[in-house]
Amino acid sequence: MMYDQTRAQQPPDGRSGPAGRRAPGPEPLLGEDERAEVTQRLHHALNTFAHSPLEALEEAETAFDEAAAGLMSSLTERRRDLHAGWQGQDPGTRGEELRHALRQYSEMTQRLLRM
Repeated sequence: MMYDQTRAQQPPDGRSGPAGRRAPGPEPLLGEDERAEVTQRLHHALNTFAHSPLEALEEAETAFDEAAAGLMSSLTERRRDLHAGWQGQDPGTRGEELRHALRQYSEMTQRLLRM
């Protein structure tokens, strides 16, 4: 196996670039704070399962419900913004904006299908 010098220089948390900035790509559907809170609850549930399995399962279920609700809220907001951006546009004069909206719908739908 060859030594990959570029990979070795990347931080272990998978972030790249100065100050840990994310690589270009779609922005997360949940905010950083919301993701951290749900992750913390899930880890707590996993760590307490041996001592209190039912409480751990309830906490894991709550974390799942919070993540699902946050995703639905985020998707609903993005759909509303996208729809408002193209609704009523004249295809003859606003073709590029419509094409961009179509790309955004396609990317979001593909992300959902990969889940």
